[in-house]
Amino acid sequence: MENSSPIQVKQVPGNLDVYAPDRTEIRLLARMNGGSMVHCTLPPGQVSRAGMHHTVEEIWYALQGEGDVWLYNQHEEHEEHIVPTTCFTLPVKTHFQVRNTGLVPLCFVITTMPSWPGEQEWTRVPEHWSAQ
Repeated sequence: MENSSPIQVKQVPGNLDVYAPDRTEIRLLARMNGGSMVHCTLPPGQVSRAGMHHTVEEIWYALQGEGDVWLYNQHEEHEEHIVPTTCFTLPVKTHFQVRNTGLVPLCFVITTMPSWPGEQEWTRVPEHWSAQ
């Protein structure tokens, strides 16, 4: 039976819930009317697929590992190194890609606003780095 309480308390699941369209591992955390939150993992040596979101924006916060993120939209382009405590935003229609350059999983908490509507939200774009 589904819990109808608006209050949600949850630990990060050990097993992934789903692969994101960019091929990162997603563990679902919480969802409310205005947004959702997930734990995202990219294994060592892996590169996500490059993509963009049509209607949602996101905030990513790095918890563990190290790597790089590429962000591109009509106004600017960034290639930034990621370490724990790095935070970045993904405005709507920003192209992005993440790669893990470290020896441990690269882990993030991601907040999506509004809540993630499904895979149709994401479109693949030309790769910045070659993805596996």
